[in-house]
Amino acid sequence: MFVLTIDQRRSRRDVDRVPDLLDHYDAAPLLRGFERTAGDEVQAVSDRADQVVDIALDLATTGSWSVGIGVGPVRMPLPASTRAGRGPAFEAARAAVDRAKGLPGAIAVAGPPGVDTGRVADAEAALMLLSLTVSRRSDAGRAAVAAVAAGLTQAEAAQRLGISKQAVSQRLSVAGRQAEVAGRRLAARLLVEADR
Repeated sequence: MFVLTIDQRRSRRDVDRVPDLLDHYDAAPLLRGFERTAGDEVQAVSDRADQVVDIALDLATTGSWSVGIGVGPVRMPLPASTRAGRGPAFEAARAAVDRAKGLPGAIAVAGPPGVDTGRVADAEAALMLLSLTVSRRSDAGRAAVAAVAAGLTQAEAAQRLGISKQAVSQRLSVAGRQAEVAGRRLAARLLVEADR
């Protein structure tokens, strides 16, 4: 099981971004959806590693959020409210988000005793590298990646962006799109292995 604990960065000097986050993920097929747990912090529960990777990268790369991922068991049955959830993965997510605040990439992964610490550390390293890669993209790189990620071919993306197909290919290469796709698969696999 995976628990996501997300904390807004620099919240004392910024607007409250929690309502937008809650709206954005309102329809996400999580086991327990995001809820505000305290102040500028939210929490959710998922049993899908790929979903956890997508959400973690989506949030951490904005620069507005620190992301903690707790891997391990939770007390079952899960309560209706995420805030009422208990168990080692919840505790691990709390420790992870505190650590994420000081890490490059703003993502940390933790697990309780018994969880494969090597896999946890490897998953964190993969997510850190992915977060740094994605957050350092140019606006042009982001646009090209978003178009292809939405299902467009490179030719269709070129038409939408008003550039040549070769320019799309170059932007995707500079943006590290191929490495990102492979890295996402790797991070998800490592999370699954850590949770066994």
